[in-house]
Amino acid sequence: MTANAKPTVAGSYVTTREGVSLYFKDWGPKDGPVVTLSHGWPLSSDSWENQAFFLANNGFRVVAHDRRGHGRSSQPWDGNDMDHYADDLAEVIEALDLRDVSAFGFSTGGGEVARYVGRHGTKRVARLGLVSAVPPLMLKTPANPGGLPIDVFDGIRAGQIADRGQLYKDIASGPFYGYNRPGAKPSQGIIDAWYAQGMQGGFKNTYDSIAAFSATDFTEDLKKFDRPTLIVHGDDDQIVPIDAAGRASKKLVPHAVLKVYEGAPHGLSDTHKDRLNQDMLAFLKS
Repeated sequence: MTANAKPTVAGSYVTTREGVSLYFKDWGPKDGPVVTLSHGWPLSSDSWENQAFFLANNGFRVVAHDRRGHGRSSQPWDGNDMDHYADDLAEVIEALDLRDVSAFGFSTGGGEVARYVGRHGTKRVARLGLVSAVPPLMLKTPANPGGLPIDVFDGIRAGQIADRGQLYKDIASGPFYGYNRPGAKPSQGIIDAWYAQGMQGGFKNTYDSIAAFSATDFTEDLKKFDRPTLIVHGDDDQIVPIDAAGRASKKLVPHAVLKVYEGAPHGLSDTHKDRLNQDMLAFLKS
C-alpha cells in the first residue's frame, strides 16, 4: 500500500491515505441533508438498504460504505480495529466533503461512529445515532460487570476458524433476528442475505473485528457526544444486551433520546424496519 496525501474518489470507491479501497453507496439527492450509515459485523452497507432507500426517497443524501475488510472493500491484513475503522469513516467524509452529517451506526458501526467522535470530533456532525450498538463496552471486566464474558467471544472466534459458513448461518437463523424464539417466523431471504454479506468479508478481517467490537471501550468517546443523539435498542437483543449497551450509553449521553423496542432482536433494522425508518426520519427532521 502507498501513502496518499489525501483520500481520493474514483467511481464508487474512496482510496484512503494508506491505500485502502473503500466501496461506498451515495444515494438520494446530492444537495440533500447528509446521512452516513455504518454497518455491523460481519456485514456490509447492504445491511442498511431498507433505511438507505427510505431516507433517500425522503430527500436525504445517504452515504454508506463497506468497512475495510468487509463487503466490496479491500482486505488489508492489518488495521482491523476501531481506530482504523473510525479513521476510514473520517476519510470517506473528507473525500466526499460531507458536512452537517447525521452519522448512524448499527452494532459494530455504532462503535465506529463513537470512536469517530472520539478521534475526530463533531465539526462535520449534526446528529448522532446508535442502533443496536456495541458501546460503551461489550466485554465483561471488573469495571464492566454487566458485560459478556470473554468465553462468548472466544467461542465466536473458534466457530469462525472451525467453519465460518456454518457459524454465519447459525447466527443469522438464530439469535441475530430472534428466530430462535418461540413463535418466531424466520425469513429465509433475510438469513441468506446475512450469510452472503458475511461471506463476502475477508476471513482475517472479520476474525480480527470480533475483538474490535467486543473489547473496545467507548466510554470516553461517548462523553464527547455533543450533538443531538438517538439511541435505539431492542430489549430482547441476544447479541448486544440492552442493559450493557443502549441503556448504559444513555447514562453516558444524558441528552440522548433512548427508544426501546419491546421484544425486538438485534437485527431490528430488518425485523422492525418500518418503525426504525419512521423514528430515524422524525429524529432527522427534529
